[in-house]
Amino acid sequence: MDFDAELIRALQEDGRASIRSLALRLDQSRAAVAARLRAMLDDRTVRVVAAVDPVFLGQHVLAHVSIRTDGAVEVVAEHLRDMNETVLVSAVGGAHDLVTEVRLGTMAELHDLLAQIRAVDGVLDINTIIYSTVVKGFFVSDYHGDVTLDTIDEDLIEHLQSDGRMSFRALGDAVRLSPSAVATRVQRLIDGGVIKISAVEARGLAHRQLSMGVGLNLNHDDEAVIEELRTGRGIDFAARTLGRFDAVATLVEPSAGALYASLERLRSLAGVTRIEAWLHLAVLKEDYARTLHAPDLTARVGGR
Repeated sequence: MDFDAELIRALQEDGRASIRSLALRLDQSRAAVAARLRAMLDDRTVRVVAAVDPVFLGQHVLAHVSIRTDGAVEVVAEHLRDMNETVLVSAVGGAHDLVTEVRLGTMAELHDLLAQIRAVDGVLDINTIIYSTVVKGFFVSDYHGDVTLDTIDEDLIEHLQSDGRMSFRALGDAVRLSPSAVATRVQRLIDGGVIKISAVEARGLAHRQLSMGVGLNLNHDDEAVIEELRTGRGIDFAARTLGRFDAVATLVEPSAGALYASLERLRSLAGVTRIEAWLHLAVLKEDYARTLHAPDLTARVGGR
């Protein structure tokens, strides 16, 4: 068993899982789990953070943009990192040089953003895929549409976006409530789909995990493929899409050989007609934290 990989996988499913439950799942001592988790958090191998569901934020349009550049990617990447609409920016190897994931409220806003990206010095061309349905995503929590927040909820979310494992006692001290009252509020936010608390692992050639993006073209019998994307190990993200692919996924594995095996597994599925892949060489931005102070959220945060 790969101790680190299994620990991170468990935290991706439940970022606030107790040391006891993690130890039971991994069949390790509490001391060993606590020590390894602390080491990974301290050296930023992994971050455990809360993310607010895109729908709650009014972000109804999620898209993947592939970019070809004229020369080095850093100047273009810097522009993308500075854009509030980007949650992921990655330098990749493949037909394109950079990919970014963007989240916006409307299609009109997407068109405006794409025009801004095309206008950046060094951008040769772009290709856009729109997510029609997120099949699997650790930071898409399925907001239920009937949760309102007050200022205390908002403050709790701000703290959890920085440290998703912050103790209920520390959170209570920050918002001047008892630990039990804070625990009830946090669970309400999770159960209502307002937030998801999960692990973000450092990825790229300089880290222990390699990441590959995959675009799939499917035939009419695609349900088995979608189910594999939803449940398959090593798949961190998957979505049905509109554009040059019918679905996209992100594969994360500890070695090039393991990535190849995952890719071959997808290629062998009867519903797959074509696959295109790109290797994430360096993840330059992965940030799902968003402020709750925007004017269009006032109705959801108690009229502020």
